[in-house]
Amino acid sequence: MKIVIAPDSFKESLTAEEVAQTMKKGFEQSIADVECLLCPVGDGGEGTVDAIRHSLELEEKWQEVTGPFGLKESMRYFQKDQIALFEVADLVGLGKIPQEKRNPLHIQTRGIGELILHLINQGMKDIYVGVGGTASSDGGIGIAAGLGYRFYDKNGKELPACGQTLLEFESVSNSKLYRIPEDVKIRILADVVSPLCGHQGATYTFGQQKGLDPALFETVDLAVQRFYEKFSPSTLSLKGAGAGGGIAAGLCAFAKACIVSGIDTCLDLIDFDKKVAGADLVIVGEGRLDSQSFAGKAPIGVAKRTPNRVPVIAICGSLADDLPPLPFENIEAAFSILEKCEPLENSLKNASLYLEHTATNIGHLLNMRKD
Repeated sequence: MKIVIAPDSFKESLTAEEVAQTMKKGFEQSIADVECLLCPVGDGGEGTVDAIRHSLELEEKWQEVTGPFGLKESMRYFQKDQIALFEVADLVGLGKIPQEKRNPLHIQTRGIGELILHLINQGMKDIYVGVGGTASSDGGIGIAAGLGYRFYDKNGKELPACGQTLLEFESVSNSKLYRIPEDVKIRILADVVSPLCGHQGATYTFGQQKGLDPALFETVDLAVQRFYEKFSPSTLSLKGAGAGGGIAAGLCAFAKACIVSGIDTCLDLIDFDKKVAGADLVIVGEGRLDSQSFAGKAPIGVAKRTPNRVPVIAICGSLADDLPPLPFENIEAAFSILEKCEPLENSLKNASLYLEHTATNIGHLLNMRKD
């Protein structure tokens, strides 16, 4: 039996690679003649680049850029030939920012623009950017600064490239602006379709989880809107421009980037269609399967790309009550790995064990079908 194992990460618990390895271990304990092909995936959220780096045999590299608080620090990226991938969260992810410093209006993303310039200077032609899991709400102003824009207050003093500057700047200089070459393609791997502004936009949707005071939502949202009305009005109507706290908007407006489906692009890059050929079963998974999973998330994306003749089973941390009746979107069955009622922190700690048990049990069920 050939099983293609293509899970996303289990957030705050296991990476996609760890999930895939654990599932394999479980199936090998219960199915004697099993062949497991591991295809960890990501949909543009945090962990996407890590999920696919092994499939592409990418080389890990580091570059010094401006960090979230204005100091220089090293940021990793991955490359092969003229392809480069990186995640914004590796510089300004929530996990990188101490709890006491989580003020999304003061987190700087200038280093992202600086890294893009470095990659172009290194000869990269195809650059893929994961923008999930960020701690900033700067509307993309940091990208503009990294590419050469400078922002000044009413006294002519240069301001740092952060969300607070959207509320304070009076003038802009683009005399040092770097223009992206025509033969360079920058693609944003997105798992959300949120616009930049409005009640469905970046500030209202993601502001609170980044630590922004809800009392400031309207003020910040209007400041972002005014900024783009001045510099790039078309960006305000782009689906997905709100991803990464507006970093996606900044990349589109100032780096000529385009927003693509994170999961579809990931599957293209790892040559999933070829790998799933001849499979008897496909396993998908993520930390929580719910109605939002239908909006560009990995399990549904993988299931849709799986040939109709191949059954798909979902193994997830938990299953929400708002899911439609099975089967849906090519998924025949779905299992939660939770084994007992316990505090969330215990479930996260025991996720690997529970995941292995679930895969083993599913393997036993598959053996019954063969018998």
